[in-house]
Amino acid sequence: MVTLKDIAKQCGVSVASVSKAINHMPGVGQQTAQRIRDMARKMGYLPNAAAQALKTNRSFNIGVLLEDDDRHGLLHHFFVSVLEHFKMAMEEMGYDLMLMNRTIGRRTVSYLEHCRHSNLDGVFVACIDFFHPELQELAAAGIPLVSIDHTYKGHPSVYSDNVEGIRKAVKYAHKLGHRRIAYISGAPAGVTARREEGFRMAMAQLGLEVPQEYRVFSRYRDIKLTQKATARLLALPTPPTCILMPDDYASLGGIKAIREAGLRIPEDISIIGFDGLPTFEHAHPRICTVYQDVKTIGTEAARLLLQRIENKAQPFEESPVIVPVRLVKGDTVAQIAES
Repeated sequence: MVTLKDIAKQCGVSVASVSKAINHMPGVGQQTAQRIRDMARKMGYLPNAAAQALKTNRSFNIGVLLEDDDRHGLLHHFFVSVLEHFKMAMEEMGYDLMLMNRTIGRRTVSYLEHCRHSNLDGVFVACIDFFHPELQELAAAGIPLVSIDHTYKGHPSVYSDNVEGIRKAVKYAHKLGHRRIAYISGAPAGVTARREEGFRMAMAQLGLEVPQEYRVFSRYRDIKLTQKATARLLALPTPPTCILMPDDYASLGGIKAIREAGLRIPEDISIIGFDGLPTFEHAHPRICTVYQDVKTIGTEAARLLLQRIENKAQPFEESPVIVPVRLVKGDTVAQIAES
């Protein structure tokens, strides 16, 4: 069995330094601490969880709340990709992740009770009803927490630049001659509000009117509802030439509606998605989409949560980290004469 002494010998440092590095305690330089942790991992060292908890007053466990209204959290490609990069960053620092729910054995508990029962050091929150009373209770309890696309008072958060993402999409369609641009938005949420803001801003800056019937609603990842919304747009007396979809996955419904109407993409109608899911790189035609940087979102969330865990007694300004997006042009937006 590998011991702290073995690691210290390999790294040329003291046993005390190894202990501090592995337990993420101050007193060792950042580069040296990382070198020690890398060596410990290479040598197959496994710390005793109970001993770690006693030494550091931490469990090195992080709770994960990843569940949408339809209980599709673990099927949500975007958030699962963010979670994967968050997980990798946290594991590098010695933390394990635990999916949270409202049951312990046969007993129903609140999120806060679950945190306290499992002695969690922090919580990662994404793809959930952010305004649920139990989430509000958890956020107010002082447990370190980081959220994606929502900010709780006193806690860090990470957002994609949703406003700029929609603006890029509108401006690209406009550059290729489109003037009749419709937008199918997702369900009401903070993300939806920011994307709608980006849509209104871009259309106004370009001097384009938005007929009321060009603003329709669906839900994120809802193929059937997006199919119906697209069909309504196509049935208008003056249909749009380009439709912005709620997200890449929901766009499958839009594509189906367009094809059932006997139309071609992009020759007859153009579409733009959102997320930049790798799966859709292999679709034909390859969808034009707004790419969200899941790696940066996940690693930033991990960095911020670790910062709160290590400095939770200090006040925190909850100014969110905004992660840039980029447009992936794809093949679903045609160049047309100005409509």
